[in-house]
Amino acid sequence: MSDHIPADHVPSDYVTDEFATLRSGVRVCYRVDGAPDAPPILLIAGLAEDLTTWSPRFVTSLVTVGYRVIRLDNRDCGRSTFIDAAPPNTLRQLFARPRRDAYTLADMAADAVALLDHLDIGAAHVVGRSMGGMIAQTIAARYPERVATLTSLYSTTGDKKVGQPATSTMLMLVSPPPKNRVQFVREHLRMTAHLAGVGYPLDEVEETAHAVTTWNRTDGDSAAGTARQIQAIQASGDRTAEVATITAPTLIVNGDRDLIVAPSGGEATAAAIGDSRHIVVPGMGHHLPDALALTIADHVVAHVGATTGQEIGK
Repeated sequence: MSDHIPADHVPSDYVTDEFATLRSGVRVCYRVDGAPDAPPILLIAGLAEDLTTWSPRFVTSLVTVGYRVIRLDNRDCGRSTFIDAAPPNTLRQLFARPRRDAYTLADMAADAVALLDHLDIGAAHVVGRSMGGMIAQTIAARYPERVATLTSLYSTTGDKKVGQPATSTMLMLVSPPPKNRVQFVREHLRMTAHLAGVGYPLDEVEETAHAVTTWNRTDGDSAAGTARQIQAIQASGDRTAEVATITAPTLIVNGDRDLIVAPSGGEATAAAIGDSRHIVVPGMGHHLPDALALTIADHVVAHVGATTGQEIGK
């Protein structure tokens, strides 16, 4: 694989990207799949993950049963705005000392809600994974009228006593960032293999293709963007009290072995949200490969379908 990408190279999947410039000045890249009048599901990806992290199999499985699926690149990722602020250095990240100009998960939640406004969507079923789960929780807590149901995938509450990464993962997160596409793909494979879980080993072909796509459609400094996203999580602190105010029907899903968000994070989320449903998937780690896509999609559809009588959308 060459590490050279021509300046005029435009990946073919760019044709499906759309953009919304929000009042905050952030430009959000997004995609919409499904019928315009179908009930909307908003998918929010995790740390350093762009919208293509939600695989075609997962998205298609939701569209084919009658949903409109909206995916976005969070700020500091993919083709959305990369914030014009210095990233925190390694010591600040290790000791969780955000810079004064840090944005928070609440700012990222506001981006997602503003995208719903742009699309003229009143309420949506909101599904978030990892950091995206934290953003989804924040939306459900702060904008309850915009969330028909909440699904939080391998996420946590911000309480430092739960959901913490393994030391091995922390060391990997602070390793020198890749400088080219070959290094980026190699690092993606290394981290994904580390996090994938014992029941669903790495599919190297699938993950290589995904990593190349991610590299090709990243419009900013991915290392700086990831550092600012980590900082946003740290700046948001313990959100348990806020999470406890969530009233939307909630599904929490995580694996039984997770080396970046320990399963205790899912347990704490379930404990904080009254009447929530908590599913632990044996062998699942901190990854949603195609081998698990239909299983997780089935859980989401069953959860969303249980609220069919609730008016959503416009």
